[in-house]
Amino acid sequence: MAGPRIVVVGAGPAGVRAAERLVESGLKPIVFDEACSCGGQIYRRQPGSFTRSYAELYGADADRAKSIHAAFDRILPSVDYRPNTTVWNISGNELFTAADRQGRVVEFDAAILATGATDRMAPVRGWTLPGVYSLGGAQIALKAQACGIGSKIALLGTGPLLYLVACQYSKAGIDVQAVLDTAPLPAQLLATRQLLAKPGLLMRGVHLRLRLMSKGIPVHNGVRSPEIVGPERVTGVRWRGADGTSESVDADAVALGFHVRSEAQLADLAGCPFSFDEQMRQWRPDCDATGRTPRPGIYLAGDCIRILGGHAAEIAGRLAAISAMADHGIVTAAREAAVLTRRLRSYQRFQKALTNAFPWPEAEIRKLPDDVIVCRCEAITAGELRKAAVVMGAAELNRAKAFSRVGMGRCQGRYCASAAAQILSDARNLPLEAVGRIRTQAPVKPLTIALERVES
Repeated sequence: MAGPRIVVVGAGPAGVRAAERLVESGLKPIVFDEACSCGGQIYRRQPGSFTRSYAELYGADADRAKSIHAAFDRILPSVDYRPNTTVWNISGNELFTAADRQGRVVEFDAAILATGATDRMAPVRGWTLPGVYSLGGAQIALKAQACGIGSKIALLGTGPLLYLVACQYSKAGIDVQAVLDTAPLPAQLLATRQLLAKPGLLMRGVHLRLRLMSKGIPVHNGVRSPEIVGPERVTGVRWRGADGTSESVDADAVALGFHVRSEAQLADLAGCPFSFDEQMRQWRPDCDATGRTPRPGIYLAGDCIRILGGHAAEIAGRLAAISAMADHGIVTAAREAAVLTRRLRSYQRFQKALTNAFPWPEAEIRKLPDDVIVCRCEAITAGELRKAAVVMGAAELNRAKAFSRVGMGRCQGRYCASAAAQILSDARNLPLEAVGRIRTQAPVKPLTIALERVES
């Protein structure tokens, strides 16, 4: 059937389910995917030459990963799938894309942004040494390249991904020296009752921790003042325990990450308003429970709104598709939307509990020494940020960016903005939300200078 042109950006669990729901209603959506095949980060497909089973690759999520892949394979003839394609800008009702050195402008009537999440990083001394990877990067090495980031690794940060990656590396036969969690154990125990909103997910987390214990892998909670050490590359990690004692572990690689952050830069360019999430301590785009944003024609789904995980992203993808179709007079599925919305609320309660269990390490960032690099791309230190705040009078993050170049590099603030805002708010004695957020600039990802515009 003829209908509006609906595009889906992202082919993770949210994007796949959104496309599936559109196809069910007779539409042929355009699906843009930065990867070469569907699955997103959480269900990333292995190269065709690899032969690992779903159980080996995805563990407890094997059945769900298989379902996502099968669903997309099934609808593939009914979608305009564009893999290996970067969407680098949105202006009005146009997407700007790049693939194989060719740039295209694609017009749309509705766009469902299912752009997922990226690692949320907090700087520590030594995190710029060779041998330090994000947790997500460490996971990609296993899934997409069947190799580890080192032969003797430590994992540092907080959040469920910390424990999942540790178990995945241990299962792959790589020596996991220690898991170093900045979240105090009492906070995790206090959140247990709230986490019962999703008992299955809670038990999965308990199982991960028990698996590490059964392997003899030490887990340290309440880690303070962590420091990655090494003269030229990683040789170990030092820290202070919850009781103040000094401890250390040898390692030739470190996986670092403090939960994840919504990848919402395209939503920003599209003109969506943002609000500060007090609990998550970060900004997120505004939308209603069904994915509608205040910007007509733009719909959001999955972790690009708030971090609820792959299960919830599937629900959110279908909801966003229903909203987009309803707004264009194609289907009215109020009952289905109501059922999906109720299911999504239970994940939101679970997410709040996770945030309490694995808090953002504000205290550690506040006490970063002046010589520690915060912005890796531009080599901007904590001291330079404090100078921008106190000496140059920057009371807002974009002003600090203008004075110091923080967030001007390849990542455009993805990995430094959270910590930079924390340092700025502390130096100016302002609430975190008062210093604002870095405004997104196109292109949101680096582009080749050889990009040639062609007709869509």
